[in-house]
Amino acid sequence: MKLAILASGRGSHLQNIYRACQSGELAASISIVISNNSHAPALEFARSNSIPIQHLSGKTHPDPNLLDLAICQALQQSGAAMVITAGYLKKVGRITLARFPQAVINVHPSLLPRHGGPGMYGLKVHQAVLDAAETETGVTIHYVTDEYDKGKIIDQARIDVLEKDNPAGLAARLLPVEHKLLVNALKELTGSP
Repeated sequence: MKLAILASGRGSHLQNIYRACQSGELAASISIVISNNSHAPALEFARSNSIPIQHLSGKTHPDPNLLDLAICQALQQSGAAMVITAGYLKKVGRITLARFPQAVINVHPSLLPRHGGPGMYGLKVHQAVLDAAETETGVTIHYVTDEYDKGKIIDQARIDVLEKDNPAGLAARLLPVEHKLLVNALKELTGSP
C-alpha cells in the first residue's frame, strides 16, 4: 500500500514510518511527502531518501480551496491509498477528505477527547495535561475529519504522568509511545503481517 505523509516539522513520525516500511514491518511504501513549510526537516529527510516531495501552502496557493485541490491532486497522482498527518498543523480540506474518506489519520499526543481541538498541539497539549493535574496521558490515533481532533478513534496508548514531568519531558517520554502506536495502527490498517 502507498502512504502519503503531510508534515510540517522535524519529521520524526515520517522517519519512523519510513524505517518500518524499509524493514518490512509495514507492507507499504511512502509515495509522497507534502509540507506547508518549505524548510521543514521532514522534506530534507524525504529528499535524502528519494521520496517525492511537494511544498504546498498559502504561499503557493493563497486561495484555501485551490490549496486543498492542489494537495488532493498531488496525493492522487502519487497513488496514495492512505494519508498520515505527522506533525502537520494545518486543517485538511474538505476536497481532500472527500477523496480519501476514512483514509486520513492523525497522531495526537493526548487521550482524546481530552486536550484536543484548535490550538492544541505539541507542548501546549502537554502543558494542558499538567495544568489539569491528570494522572495519565497518552497518544490517540484517529481519523481526520473537518473538525480538529473529532474523528473516530482508531487506537490509544497510555502512560502515567509523573510528579517530575514538565511539558518537554512529558513529550520526550511520550514520543516512543507515539511511534510504536502509529506503526501498530498502520500495520492493522494496511493489512501488514
